[in-house]
Formats: sequence, structure tokens, C-alpha cells
Amino acid sequence: MWPRAFAGLIPGLFVAAAATGLAAWLPPGPWATALVPSLIAFIPLWMLAAVWAFSFRSGTRAWIVMSACAAGGFLLLWLLRLTGAVQ
Repeated sequence: MWPRAFAGLIPGLFVAAAATGLAAWLPPGPWATALVPSLIAFIPLWMLAAVWAFSFRSGTRAWIVMSACAAGGFLLLWLLRLTGAVQ
């Protein structure tokens, strides 16, 4: 139980941060207009990630999948910035 709880806290934080970044960058217009709503959505997204961690059979699997999702989210943010799709 504790490994899944910590998977929800630590990689879950980064999953929520990546989702918040995507929510701020993907709508049309400048990202600054979406900053406050996406920051308000950060805490519920983090709570959803923490709950999601308990859906896995083991703590190891939760750490692997959630860390991979967080890395994928930040990779997508990096690729969007690299290609110039967002500013």
C-alpha cells in the first residue's frame, strides 16, 4: 500500500505538472491567459493521479507506469516547444 501511495505522491506530482503544462500550452492564444485556470486544475489533477496509483496491482508497477507517463508528458511538452508549436 505504501509504495502505491508514494507513487501517487511523487510521480503523480509530475504527471499532474505535465498535464497542467499541456492544458496551459495547447489552447489557442497566448499561454498566459490559460495559466491561472490550469494552476487551479493542478491540485485536482494531482489528486486524480494519487487515486490512479491505487488502481495498479503492485507499487512497482505503479511507479513504472506513472513515471513513464510523467516522462512522456514532459517529452511532449519539450517536443512542442522544440517544434515551435507553442511559445
